[in-house]
Amino acid sequence: MIRRLFRCVREYKWSAILSPLCMVGEVSMEVTIPLVMADLYDYGIKFQNMPYIVEKTILLVICALASLIFGVMSAIFAAKAATGFAKNLRHDMYYRVQKFSFSNIDRFSTASIVTRLTSDVANLQMAFQMMIRMAVRCPMMLILALVQAFRINARLSLVYVAVVPVLAIALISLVPVVFKIFDRGFKTIDKLNNTVQENIHGVRVVKSFVREDKEKEKFAEVSGSIYKDFLKADKILALNNPIMQFCVYACMLGISWFGAKMVVSSSLTTGQLSAMFGYTSQILMGLMNLSLVFVMLTMSRTPLKRCYELLVEEPDLTSPEGGLKEMADGSVDFENVSFRYSKEANRDALEGIDLHIPGGATVGILGGTGSGKTSLVQLIPRLYDVSQGAIKIGGVDVRQYDLEALRDNVAMVLQKNELFSGSIKENLRWGDPEATDEELEEACKLACAHDFITSFPDGYDTHIEQGGKNVSGGQKQRLCIARALLKKPKILILDDSTSAVDTHTDAQIRKAFAEKIPGTTKLIIAQRVASIQDADLIVVLENGQVAAAGTHEELLETSQIYREVYESQKKGGE
Repeated sequence: MIRRLFRCVREYKWSAILSPLCMVGEVSMEVTIPLVMADLYDYGIKFQNMPYIVEKTILLVICALASLIFGVMSAIFAAKAATGFAKNLRHDMYYRVQKFSFSNIDRFSTASIVTRLTSDVANLQMAFQMMIRMAVRCPMMLILALVQAFRINARLSLVYVAVVPVLAIALISLVPVVFKIFDRGFKTIDKLNNTVQENIHGVRVVKSFVREDKEKEKFAEVSGSIYKDFLKADKILALNNPIMQFCVYACMLGISWFGAKMVVSSSLTTGQLSAMFGYTSQILMGLMNLSLVFVMLTMSRTPLKRCYELLVEEPDLTSPEGGLKEMADGSVDFENVSFRYSKEANRDALEGIDLHIPGGATVGILGGTGSGKTSLVQLIPRLYDVSQGAIKIGGVDVRQYDLEALRDNVAMVLQKNELFSGSIKENLRWGDPEATDEELEEACKLACAHDFITSFPDGYDTHIEQGGKNVSGGQKQRLCIARALLKKPKILILDDSTSAVDTHTDAQIRKAFAEKIPGTTKLIIAQRVASIQDADLIVVLENGQVAAAGTHEELLETSQIYREVYESQKKGGE
């Protein structure tokens, strides 16, 4: 897992290597300073030897400046390596998500994916920066300071042997407790993001049902849970400081007591005693910072696991090696197709579907909620794969096509229309990045969108807000249809994509399709019989099965479901 994430360092590996190397230089200089100070006092100040004092003072300045330079360089390299690591990690995760099929995305909530790409990566960035600096500095400071202390006086250094294990055991015992709390807290953050996302996305529904107070309660509950978890973790981590202070003062008292006796007995010089005080601070601060490194790494364990899960998630749908890039025509054949969304599902969403649609035909699909209409059409461009049977386009199983080529030839206007922030032109050119202005206008005329676009002051340069919030539902649908038409597909799928337009506009769109793109196979999911009654074939779905199929006249005679829907809508229209 760690090895996989380290691959994200890539071009920043030299910065990641140079940072700890510079840190070695900084620590070496810091550990040298107490020794120089001891010599300065014992051989310079004590004997009033000015040349020696000047020499050692210059050496102290050199050590301090060297430590400063090494420290600054280490920080710069670490910052570059950490931000580069985070950039590459976000890049790899985002590109992996782009390869996911719908079933892959179903395994991760949208809020969870967003959290992993943002706050989880930020936590790993801080952990990585701390690892290549503090995780190097603290053990090295601890080891070198202990070595120098034992070189000065091994007997006096036994004070550290008595105190250090106490501090180490106390701090290490906190880590498992804190880890469990942080693990729970990060999962709760997913819930918070999901709550915020739902509220913002559905703000119109929230306000229309006057549910603001209920949403506030839900938010407060999740937010309060995060507050309690992280407050508890911080309280436990706050024990670091008093434990550290206790050990520092215990060492100071021990060294002062035993060191003073040694100075009196001339087995230790005053300068060496001052150096021991300096090493006491370095050793214990090193231990304390090391404990913070452990805490940070513990905190990052959950984000590490979550990011790794996203990176190693294998796309369920992939292009076959040497997949076909050319499609003969837009004919579609369903051969005993069954489908379920997951292996854990209790029942099939579609079962035993047999349909044969010639190229250029117009097919209407009708059925109640949950009958499998959307599931049926999503199998054609391989947004999902069939569980049993086969779907063929142009006489070839869709699984034999190159995935990009397949989806380029199948344009789909989803039930939930989505526009992106940018101009109308930019949104339309999702269908064809190279489309000319004339081609944009032609597609919009087919979709009955040209007139309302030209009524805007900026025309085709009109800015669309995120999600298309500044256009109506019907306008959004027509823009999405025009965008799909620009792909010049062999198969056009409209998943209830004219539900928000009036019947007159709906009829105009269907007429334009029949006259302008007769060679394109058109599959239209609709709730209104009037939208599909002129289709070459109408398929009635019920409980994931084909209940009836035929023309409008045939179904009026043979299908009770179709006849009831038609008569109820006709009566409602009258």
